[in-house]
Amino acid sequence: MVDAIVVGLVAAGLAILLAGAVLSVYGVALLGAVVGGAGGFLVAPQLGFAGQVPLAGAALVGAVIGVAISYLLLSLAIGALAFVVGSYVGTVAAQSFLNEPGLLVVAIVGLGVGAVAAFLGTIFKRTVMVFITSFLGATLASRAVTESDIDDAELLEPDPILFDPAGEPLFLGLFVFGVLFQLGLFKFGYVTRILSYLPGASILTDREESEER
Repeated sequence: MVDAIVVGLVAAGLAILLAGAVLSVYGVALLGAVVGGAGGFLVAPQLGFAGQVPLAGAALVGAVIGVAISYLLLSLAIGALAFVVGSYVGTVAAQSFLNEPGLLVVAIVGLGVGAVAAFLGTIFKRTVMVFITSFLGATLASRAVTESDIDDAELLEPDPILFDPAGEPLFLGLFVFGVLFQLGLFKFGYVTRILSYLPGASILTDREESEER
């Protein structure tokens, strides 16, 4: 019998692998809508609103405000995401290529890579998001990290979710494919035009491209 969780993780990995850079914009917006809507729902009673309709209206207003703020802070969100994923990539690299590194060394390398990724993410938004989402998508789709690995991992013991990329040919193939596929999508003129009509997708341009426009 096929495990629904496994299918879900692989499907999510493929979606992130093929279109993660664009979907990330809407993921941030969705998170802003959820947080804003919940905030509006909680604040409304304190302002004297009661009943289903007023509370629903307050939640809707909060959701709209949350989406607006998320778009305004999208560059910051991309930098934060780049830091988190970059730290994970750095940790994987340290664990794979250094000779039995201690926890402190792994942490320093991971945080250093994360800081560099965050800095680059504020300048080369599109390119960094393509690499980040391709890495995450390939990790999930190739089953290099499974749901049990995620359950077993802890902050001070991340070994279950660390793997050797050189020993995962499927991961490497999917990662390269994802990078080339997503960069190719952005290079196609008609795809770029379609994205220009999608709210928020214009944020995914590197600084040089923005200056040229």
